[in-house]
Amino acid sequence: MDPKLSPLSSAFAKPSRREFLYAGLAGGLGLTLGDLLKLRAAEAESDSALVAKADSLIHIYLPGGAAAQEMWDPKPQAPSEYRGPLSTVDTVIPGVKFSQYLKNTAKIADRLTVVRSMTHGEAAHERGTHNMFTGYRPSPALAYPSFGSVVSHELGSRNQLPPYVCVPNVPNEFAGTGYLSTAFGPFALGSEPSSDAFKVRDLSLPASVSPERFERRRSILDTVDSHFRYMEQSDALRAMDSFYESAYSMISSPSAREAFNLSAEPAQLRDSYGRHVAGQRLLMARRLVESGVRMVSVTFGGWDHHTNIARAIETNATPFDQAFAALITDLEQRGMLDRTLVMLSSEFGRTPKINKDAGRDHWPRVFSVAFAGGGFKRGLIYGASDATGAEPDSNPLTVENMSATVFHQLGIRPDKHLVAAGGRPVSIVKDGQVVSDLLA
Repeated sequence: MDPKLSPLSSAFAKPSRREFLYAGLAGGLGLTLGDLLKLRAAEAESDSALVAKADSLIHIYLPGGAAAQEMWDPKPQAPSEYRGPLSTVDTVIPGVKFSQYLKNTAKIADRLTVVRSMTHGEAAHERGTHNMFTGYRPSPALAYPSFGSVVSHELGSRNQLPPYVCVPNVPNEFAGTGYLSTAFGPFALGSEPSSDAFKVRDLSLPASVSPERFERRRSILDTVDSHFRYMEQSDALRAMDSFYESAYSMISSPSAREAFNLSAEPAQLRDSYGRHVAGQRLLMARRLVESGVRMVSVTFGGWDHHTNIARAIETNATPFDQAFAALITDLEQRGMLDRTLVMLSSEFGRTPKINKDAGRDHWPRVFSVAFAGGGFKRGLIYGASDATGAEPDSNPLTVENMSATVFHQLGIRPDKHLVAAGGRPVSIVKDGQVVSDLLA
């Protein structure tokens, strides 16, 4: 909403084409125009009353289904077939242990909220991923937008930077816009930050294009765009126009381009994150939110450990542990942690019992996620799994409630209605409740 408009004036602003469709649907449901305007005014007033605790979100995703037993929720007292092959490490929280490969993260556990009771019912990779990127169970009737696209839609851009960036690439089909316009889609780096040859695509002019030629091209494009906007006002054209405008802004703005300049970071800091994929991806994420990006989605590793989980976890968790601990420490030292929400998730967990191949299989009934900053409590272990890691033992956290809590901290009402194709109103989160016990 335009900050210059009061909730009331916003409610009576000139409606868009989508809002006319919304009005038509409301009529079909027996609502008058007055009812619709009251609904919009009430939502706008509620929006204005919600105070954001976080300005940005870093979503770190471990694709494949990370095992809680070998990460955040070890079971040292369980029988060996449930306990698994790893030992544990004490954290700075008395009585709380993490698995042995999280030794750096154990030292900053007092700045984290670790949820050991995350739960849903989807044991297939695609469906679990959909849950954790959209806050919704998959539906054949509607494509839901990702967290990043909702953030982009609701909060917009800052400092001529795209509001939603994926590092290094768009990780899956559920990280996109769903029923929202493609104007709210992610900007992907398109290159690996840990590479010496790292360069963000489309952020510099080709050698054959002078600044003068660039400006002429922009002027010509503006003329053509104006013609087509006049001829046909469509979502596709508006989205294309938005993307071109963003691209031109980034190319023409040195400060925007500098946000992606990882080489500007001190060598010692880059070393502290680790000169590996996990380290440089998370350092890039910190650099981007510091510059003004609203949401950064980072993926790392492959955690689908059906075989030899001991070796597989060592390979993945060792660089992750260094990078994650460095990110949280770096954000705090810069005074950014309170206003940056870090969310760590995976599509599901792994089976309580080690299988015949010394690995664990898919298990969505209970697994772990973690948060830091953004108004979440510090040093909190929320919920618990049972003695063998098979079921939630206390305070189960659903995808809907997790999503509602995250959006709430960003100043986005989780029950706010957006408009899908055909004018259908859809709440950002369905039946989700903010979990106040997670919040400071």
